[in-house]
Amino acid sequence: MSAGGPLAGVTVLDFSELLPGPFFTQNLAEMGARVIKIERPPGGDNARRMGPGGFEAVNRGKLSLLADLKDEAQRARVHELVAQADVLVESYRPGVMARLGLDYASLRDRFPRLVYVSLSGYGQQGPWAQLPGHDINYLAASGALAVSGEPGGPPTQNFGLPVADLCGSMYALSSTLAALLQRERTGRGQHLDVALADCVLHWMNPRLGAYRADGADSLERQRASTQLKPAYGSFRCRDGQHLSVAALEDHFWARLCGVLDMGEFAHESYRSLGARKKQAQAINDRIAQQLATRDSAEAFETMARNDLPVAPVVSPADLAALPQFAQRGLLNGAEALSLVRFPVPLAGVDPSALGDAPGLDNARQLLQ
Repeated sequence: MSAGGPLAGVTVLDFSELLPGPFFTQNLAEMGARVIKIERPPGGDNARRMGPGGFEAVNRGKLSLLADLKDEAQRARVHELVAQADVLVESYRPGVMARLGLDYASLRDRFPRLVYVSLSGYGQQGPWAQLPGHDINYLAASGALAVSGEPGGPPTQNFGLPVADLCGSMYALSSTLAALLQRERTGRGQHLDVALADCVLHWMNPRLGAYRADGADSLERQRASTQLKPAYGSFRCRDGQHLSVAALEDHFWARLCGVLDMGEFAHESYRSLGARKKQAQAINDRIAQQLATRDSAEAFETMARNDLPVAPVVSPADLAALPQFAQRGLLNGAEALSLVRFPVPLAGVDPSALGDAPGLDNARQLLQ
């Protein structure tokens, strides 16, 4: 926690588990908020057992309190903490907090300034509100999974991050900051109903707009529009390393033709993106052939020197050694797989001041 950060003086009670809620409150902690994690005894957050490395990554700098919310005395202790809190975060299924007397309706009259954040899969209302789910389910429900498959193939989750979980975390973060700002004007908090499926659905807007404009009314056409672009993709070089190339705009395409032998596609008839889209696969095949004859470092240096959108495909184990991120001070260490600090420098925030994730021993001590 950073004493002089933008959220210094803000106290957060975090009842969430696993990834979306803890990642959201981790960001609050990195911006200076005091985050108190409320965990269920005896083992605490399920992530401690299911993925201890992930738990450590998204719970750094937090305090922890083991509390059996079904026990009247311990629940009373938690109510004392609510009185001190600016933000309460929970990620139970709708209705759970109400049964414990800790839902927003039960708290808002006593604590009118409280910003209450409910993170769930499908929201507090709706026919799927009680349906359990994980990242792939929310991607499926929002339409994102359907357009992630290759044309003619099945839907595939081909992105290596939990997109819906992290998407929901970011909407929770932005809406909470907005609610805190609004509270400064009105003096009142509010209930934020953050549904992971809703958040991914909002991210679909650019795709939906493009499909409408292009008349892409079938799933196959939508997949092709999403997945297949000319001079856009990851290409294997002679040394086995891959480069990402994204020469979409006409001026970048012209520069690419000056660096690689694009054969017939260097002709004037392919100067417009519209013409290149019709031959997207053939163009990408030509780029693949060309880069297969070059080592990745040489190809990257040549293309970067010619002001082309290009980047090496960096493996997670190599991130800490990449000069781009190292010089920007993004990593919390120099060893492989070091964790990453909040990516935007903020006045008063010292990333090195954030402590480790709380252990269960510390949580038990707070309960006593």
